[in-house]
Amino acid sequence: MEINDFSFELITQNDKARLGKIFTPRGTIDTPTFMTVGTKGTVKGVFTDDILQTGAQIILGNTYHLLLRPGIKILSEFKGLHNFMNWNKPILTDSGGYQIMSLAKLNKIDETTGAIFQSHIDGKKIILSPEKSIQVQKAINSDILMVLDECPKLTNDKKILSSAINISTKWAKRSKVEFGNDKSKGLFGITQGGLYKDLRIESIKKLIEIDFDGYAMGGLAVGEPQEEMFRILNETTSFLPKNKPRYLMGVGTPSDILGAVNEGIDMFDCVMPTRSGRTGLAFSWEGKLNLKNSKYQNDKSPIDEKCLIRNLNQYSKSYLNHLIKTNEMLASMLISLHNINFYQQFMQEIRNNIKNGTFSSFYKKYINFFN
Repeated sequence: MEINDFSFELITQNDKARLGKIFTPRGTIDTPTFMTVGTKGTVKGVFTDDILQTGAQIILGNTYHLLLRPGIKILSEFKGLHNFMNWNKPILTDSGGYQIMSLAKLNKIDETTGAIFQSHIDGKKIILSPEKSIQVQKAINSDILMVLDECPKLTNDKKILSSAINISTKWAKRSKVEFGNDKSKGLFGITQGGLYKDLRIESIKKLIEIDFDGYAMGGLAVGEPQEEMFRILNETTSFLPKNKPRYLMGVGTPSDILGAVNEGIDMFDCVMPTRSGRTGLAFSWEGKLNLKNSKYQNDKSPIDEKCLIRNLNQYSKSYLNHLIKTNEMLASMLISLHNINFYQQFMQEIRNNIKNGTFSSFYKKYINFFN
């Protein structure tokens, strides 16, 4: 069946954990889902064909970085990022809001103008307004676009958090106007409010009034303890519309994801699988494996004997240990691909357990397993 419009279907719930599907013209996304991060138009060290083999249904790109390089002109000539990077499934793009926080020394916020950046590449002045962010995401031809928001660093200062909500709400309205009425794509609003229940609910209600295709929880996973993140999700996720997808941005470890699914979150993204891969850390059903460790020096077993992608099950932990110690790039490539595959396996198991009504026991077994 050909799909022309963006939509979401909630199939079933197991307590708060939700099983659903996001429909886009480029493909269907089973939720809960994990989006592998390809910030600059590539998932570091991994071929797109291999990512497909893991079962990944969507990846993430970044507006700020793609605006700088390769730029709108080249992306437009390719009719978007899909053709440019050889990926034919859905893409979600972050709006650049996270860079307002992470590159704070290089920018300033103006409520009317937007974020005024000094490029981290050549020092050139760049203005990223809510309208400009949407224009860039349209040039990228994203399937899911995010509104530009102000994401403050971890703080208990309610004045700073309230200001971020006010600015983000105004930018969200402007983003929706610029987005227009393209039903083939989804536009998500981003809630703010830090770890305060009242501010979070205020932000959610303001965004619901504007009406978006999905809602993200922003400003979390910025340094707060895991239990605090779970607490605020527990207190506020129920205020989000039941019939729209819910996205926790920048999360995370398998236990982060599991705990957030337990609170009703549907979508996740993080650099964890590939960043960990580049440092020799593998996620597996045995737990976390630090393959730098000398105990793997003579270990003839693979990380996952069932993984046939790129014959990963033919590479021993001993060999990977050797590659890491000799600084060979193949180590990061193999471990990153393994981690991406594991994350997709993990999400599939989460979905299976929600479907079968056994999520609670799966949650109890694995919530602390990867700590």
